[in-house]
Amino acid sequence: MNPFRHLLQAAGAHPPVGTWIVSSNALAAEALGHAGFDWAVLDLEHSTTDLGDLVHLLQAVGNTRMVSVVRVPWNEPVIVKRVLDAGATTVMFPFVQSADEARRAVASTRYPPEGVRGVMGLSRATRYGTAAQALRHANQTVGVIVQLETREALEALESIAQVPGVDAIFLGPADLSASLGHLGEPAHPEVMACLARAVDRCKALGRPVGTMGATPDLVAQYRAMGFDFVGVGSDLGLMMRGAQAALSALRTQDIPIVHSVTAGTLAR
Repeated sequence: MNPFRHLLQAAGAHPPVGTWIVSSNALAAEALGHAGFDWAVLDLEHSTTDLGDLVHLLQAVGNTRMVSVVRVPWNEPVIVKRVLDAGATTVMFPFVQSADEARRAVASTRYPPEGVRGVMGLSRATRYGTAAQALRHANQTVGVIVQLETREALEALESIAQVPGVDAIFLGPADLSASLGHLGEPAHPEVMACLARAVDRCKALGRPVGTMGATPDLVAQYRAMGFDFVGVGSDLGLMMRGAQAALSALRTQDIPIVHSVTAGTLAR
């Protein structure tokens, strides 16, 4: 079974919690996997990560229990083909606006006659040709997540979600807030209400739906809405918040300066 599908099916009442990997750093990705995150998006859209970096990230995350999802920079078959050959098992497609775009996304992950994925027998995905059944079962084991990030996309939610091969819907609050006229305000009441309605619509279709937020408090609100999987922050975001919190705590403490070493001591 596809690892991300299995994660969702085994989750029960506790939505899997993930994060974003945007630093392109394999050690950071591996560390977050050992920290206990259930899944992570290895991001090629808003990062400097290239294909070589992606292979190292997949290798690092493969050393943990964290399930990897690769977000491609665009819904483009050549990009998807290379990402899958590199070993991605679930692909996230940004900015899907219609059922036709969702169908193109699915087709790019499928070998003919079901799709347009090019065949390479010695890829990392086939363990360099040693996984005899890899090609035969690939169409059933590759996962597809489509991102709905605009007012227009949400208007087409039902038709997008029902495209065969779409495993889950991901709602992007940042771009949605911009689409609704609230750039930089993902927690704006109108955005939150829009997300809540979209969750209900996905539930009615029986389609898993996820999202992500910058802080645990915001993600807790998403969980209360009924999201099936949620992400919090990113490797860089978590590092920056931790660093800033530590610096702020030290700089605001009223600690007396103790001169334990004097000039006389140094002279001796």
